[in-house]
Amino acid sequence: MSSIVTMRLSLLQNKGLKQEVNHDCVIIIFTIKHKAIIMKHLFTDYQERWITGIALLAIVFIIGWIDNFLIMWIFLGLVYIFAFYEAMQLFKITAPSAYVWALLLWIVVYFYPSPDDLFFLIAIIFASLLAYFHNFDKRLLLPFLYPTSGILFFLMLYADFGIWAMVWLLVTVTLADTGAFFVGKMIGRTKFSDTSPNKTLEGVIGGILLATIGGTFLGLYGYNLFVAIGVSFLTAVAAIFGDLFESYLKREAGVKDSGNLLPGHGGILDRIDGYLFGVVMMVIALRAFS
Repeated sequence: MSSIVTMRLSLLQNKGLKQEVNHDCVIIIFTIKHKAIIMKHLFTDYQERWITGIALLAIVFIIGWIDNFLIMWIFLGLVYIFAFYEAMQLFKITAPSAYVWALLLWIVVYFYPSPDDLFFLIAIIFASLLAYFHNFDKRLLLPFLYPTSGILFFLMLYADFGIWAMVWLLVTVTLADTGAFFVGKMIGRTKFSDTSPNKTLEGVIGGILLATIGGTFLGLYGYNLFVAIGVSFLTAVAAIFGDLFESYLKREAGVKDSGNLLPGHGGILDRIDGYLFGVVMMVIALRAFS
């Protein structure tokens, strides 16, 4: 009699175990299907963004393949003028003369051997003007800090460290941005900052890790493992906060995008925000580690 009871209990336990396993399988299958649907929507809902991004990468690839200082100066100059215009709008500054100064600055950059030095020259000129003209608009300095300083470091990175450093920067910042986006969409739960409610802590960590790993492989082309990891990590972190700073400026200005030049992306600043911080950090890190 006891053996029969034992057998029945064993069958009931096995049946319960099977039901539990089946339940777990259903949850796993549902989770996989849910993630697949999310991934599908990420590509279909952002189709215009992907097309524009691929076109921009093609342009950058061609310019990198040519690898000529004049071509790079012209390309970065065009990016600079559009970015400067958008910054003027974000800072709500109306001063046509500022565009003339920006253009003159970029012309000087072509002939001057250390473009990043001009950042300090700008500060001295504005401080002098502020002291001489008591009613000088202090806000005019802002677009010469952002994005001007970042663009100057772009040219400095190319002049001092070559086209491969530009590729290293491009890949690292792209992976930080893309990784933060996808990881955030997939598993993001914790808000990273009130400045950018859609950015999650999980996404930021995932983006930095992905960028550090990918950037390290490129960095090993010319540097040891320690330098490659350090530069890639610092650049990725800076890129995250470059994106966050742009979000802050847009929130302050009450706009969704910095412009509408790039379909699916917004303006130039929306596309290069991470690079403007990342390139400064990369130049400083490479100089420090070198």
